[in-house]
Amino acid sequence: MTPIDRSSLHEEVVARLRAAIVDGDLEPGSRVNERQLCERFGVSRTPLREALKVMASEGLVVLLPNRGARVAKLSPRDIEDTFAVMACLEALSGELACQRVGADTLAEIRALHYEMLAHHARRDLAAYYRLNERIHQMILCASENPVLIATHAGLALRIRRARYNADMPHAWWDQAVREHEQILDALTRRDGAALAALLRRHLERKIALMADATGERAERPADAAPVCPAAGE
Repeated sequence: MTPIDRSSLHEEVVARLRAAIVDGDLEPGSRVNERQLCERFGVSRTPLREALKVMASEGLVVLLPNRGARVAKLSPRDIEDTFAVMACLEALSGELACQRVGADTLAEIRALHYEMLAHHARRDLAAYYRLNERIHQMILCASENPVLIATHAGLALRIRRARYNADMPHAWWDQAVREHEQILDALTRRDGAALAALLRRHLERKIALMADATGERAERPADAAPVCPAAGE
């Protein structure tokens, strides 16, 4: 790994540290070895510690007073609660995208959709996930709401591995593809209410998939109120 150009030191250290956490190079719950990371990035401890403060603000690390930092470890409850909020945000992005998406963006989303279908037919899950993420990101960006986009991005960083690393049984995968067909149809018709409901349900099914894969479900009070009401309520 090449040393970091000092002209963009802070941004590069933040980006590399974030990638190391999100991509799993630094395991959840593990202590951050500052000496090793300084050698890896070719920097002193000062910029690394500044980057750790940014990671703490994003919920990716926990700062331990006088004891360094530890990579954040999310419980099933943390993941489920975060997905519940993201489901609301994606539903809102769908409503806004139907109002604001341009013809060129819609055509690009459609092209990505058919490319994603080809990866599904070849059972190339990694490539499918990359296209899946791009489609959801384009719908989000089509909302043209910077507050929504920034809020969603912050949450997505925390659970990126959980969202895309769970095994996808064939029946679940086939259902996800059918849901994406419906998502594209609702966006094309600019039916904001329908797209909001589809995006919310699509993400909620991901929570169930992860729970089935891990055998863990979040514990919550039996009388807990729903986090996100249906569109129009």
